[in-house]
Amino acid sequence: MSRPAVLFPLFAGAETLPGVGAKTAKSLEQIDITRPRDMLFTLPLTGIDRALRDTIQGVAPPATVTVEVTIGAHVPPRRKGGPARVFVRDAKTEFQLVFFHARGDFLSRHLPTGQRRVVSGKLEIFDGLAQIVHPDHILRPEEAGDLPAFEPVYPLTAGVSQKAMQKAAEGALARLPDLAEWADPQLLAREGWPAWADALRAVHRPACLADLSVNAPARQRLAYDELFAHQVTLALARASVRRGKGRASRGDGRLRQAVLAALPYRPTGAQDRAVAEIVADMAADTRMNRLLQGDVGSGKTLVAFLALLNAVEAGGQGVMMAPTEILARQHLEGLRPLAESAGVRLEILTGRDRGAERAARIADLAAGRIAILVGTHAVFQKDVEFADLRLAIIDEQHRFGVSQRMELGAKGRAADVLVMTATPIPRSLSLAQYGDMDVSVLDEKPAGRKPVKTALVSTSRIEEVVAHLRRALAEGRRAYWVCPLVEESELVDLTAAEERFRMLRAALGEGVVGLVHGQMPPAEKDAAMEDFVAGRSRVLVATTVIEVGVNVPEASIMVIERAETFGLAQLHQLRGRVGRGTAESTCLLMYQAPLSDTAERRLSILRETEDGFRIAEEDLAMRGAGDLIGTAQSGLPRFRIADLERQAGLMAIAQTDARRILADDPGLTGPRGQAVRVLLWLMEQDRAIRLIGIG
Repeated sequence: MSRPAVLFPLFAGAETLPGVGAKTAKSLEQIDITRPRDMLFTLPLTGIDRALRDTIQGVAPPATVTVEVTIGAHVPPRRKGGPARVFVRDAKTEFQLVFFHARGDFLSRHLPTGQRRVVSGKLEIFDGLAQIVHPDHILRPEEAGDLPAFEPVYPLTAGVSQKAMQKAAEGALARLPDLAEWADPQLLAREGWPAWADALRAVHRPACLADLSVNAPARQRLAYDELFAHQVTLALARASVRRGKGRASRGDGRLRQAVLAALPYRPTGAQDRAVAEIVADMAADTRMNRLLQGDVGSGKTLVAFLALLNAVEAGGQGVMMAPTEILARQHLEGLRPLAESAGVRLEILTGRDRGAERAARIADLAAGRIAILVGTHAVFQKDVEFADLRLAIIDEQHRFGVSQRMELGAKGRAADVLVMTATPIPRSLSLAQYGDMDVSVLDEKPAGRKPVKTALVSTSRIEEVVAHLRRALAEGRRAYWVCPLVEESELVDLTAAEERFRMLRAALGEGVVGLVHGQMPPAEKDAAMEDFVAGRSRVLVATTVIEVGVNVPEASIMVIERAETFGLAQLHQLRGRVGRGTAESTCLLMYQAPLSDTAERRLSILRETEDGFRIAEEDLAMRGAGDLIGTAQSGLPRFRIADLERQAGLMAIAQTDARRILADDPGLTGPRGQAVRVLLWLMEQDRAIRLIGIG
């Protein structure tokens, strides 16, 4: 399993490029260039028009011009350190070249009076006179052909000039190997894209500004290659999950019917569709690997439970995993009435369970007496065995990596896996992050969910907010008060929360206000949450610990302090904690004036809409892909060329293509398959290479 020899020249050291010595190579590392390959994938940001013209007349300064001139008189500096001037004349008019600190005979050598030269640089007007200060290029007329008519401008780092970057890029282009085409020929024809090597030449030697836009055919082609390599990797991961023997679980619908009959409302069309997709996956003999993506309050829990019942109808068991003890207990409470209406035994297993009770539960699970288990990571313990686990549901994807999904799947002989997330993600990102999974989306709100009124209030009006809260508590309502997010340290977060807690306790009375924050031991945190759920405390002051999923239908007020410090998605998630009961709900976004433009735009988007997918698209447009999922922990790949915000459509094409080629040629052994293998090496998709086990 080694890199194909045809790629060796691209994977040599950066110092093998023309003009790059050890010192420049060290500087280039700062912008992630360590090999010729990286230089090829570092595209120019913009370009300068250097087309030769016969005169500067008619040019609106400041502008870059390239013009052939006759050199006239030299005027030395009038005072020490002042500028030297050289008069020149083009076909129609005269102007000056200006030089500061010109050494010795530099000017007379390069600009001899009476001779012709081509000069290129920035034309400006100073004291009513046209001038170019320090021209970028001074060439003899016969050398003018060496100057590109349109000069690419690269990203730079200290110690590397544009000239050095251009030279290195040209050197890298000279090494382009002749590679077989990996893209679908019909796609290339339809989009009018060039071949890979031609695309690279075109982006490094642009003829005009349009060649540098993300929509230029050559740029589109290279972005596609990057996304396609990533999607092939995900498709291979998906195929390896599917190769793992699955089991067909076909339920007869009797338990699901019983639950639906007992519900006071009809499921939404989106819920029906998601259940049908999941049931169809479970009936196949390959393993299910599906993501159920739903906005806050779109009814994921019901879909999940109907899927679990399908496993039970088929004679097996199901497990639902939650990231925390609180969420596991909450799932248990929410699902218990549904389980009773179906006559199915539902139990919980968390790290808290000890001794005889735990032993009895584990024995019941192994004997198949428990049909559905709700649990936390405790389910991963060695002694936890199922009689016949058919379906594992994981709540909140980002707490569980791919490896844990597999580990859970291993608990059952090839159990199906369904992952649920309440974070709406724009389609292009969800394909980048979850491209190895099939996705079901819940994009309708169930009947009876009341909209949440959202208002913006300046922090200077905090007394009014507290008075409003006092009146609401008198009416028996409950409220969350979320403290600002202080990035520097959790301790600062803690003091902010504790101060707010003391202030509200003084204003609203002892025993009314509870506090949860990240530094608390889990047991204390759970106790504070339970007090709030049970109504013993009526206001819960929290740092962002009140995570996704906490469900207290009686809580109908959400105050978010310094809302401008939170991201859009986070504010949307927090707001989703209210509006779950019958009461009218409000969310107060408290901000510190004056707001920046982006903060104002963020807060007004929230005021306008409760649609999580629209909010996610806006968030992506405002913050960019890396920030949106926090690249470090998101597992979201870093793309060098592709721009997920502006080239979102390419990701979907790349996914379809990747899945298609693996369906036609699972081992990538055919001619196009072999070309795709080379692409995977080129794009350093080592994980994919391991998955196909290139021999």
